[in-house]
Amino acid sequence: MPLLTDEQVKAAVDDLAGWDYSEGALRRCVTFGSFLDGIDAVRRVADLAEQRDHHPDIDIRWRTVCFALVTHSEGGVTDKDVQLASEINHVINGVLGDR
Repeated sequence: MPLLTDEQVKAAVDDLAGWDYSEGALRRCVTFGSFLDGIDAVRRVADLAEQRDHHPDIDIRWRTVCFALVTHSEGGVTDKDVQLASEINHVINGVLGDR
């Protein structure tokens, strides 16, 4: 899978609410209403990641969960990362909407 250029990644980020492009990866941090809401989102994202065989880096700090996406085997951001970021947004919206 080919790497996206910086311009392509920046254009993709414009369509990905809440995401930014820094340190060579797509990144988003979300603060949930409770620790368990954050864990629920991580579980749902983990299910997606397993289905896609593409796994984000995830950092959990109390109610704040940060996701980082990069295709390590390619050494940068690919369409796989952009697609998963969009799917993670749907998960986040679902968890936040469940409150």
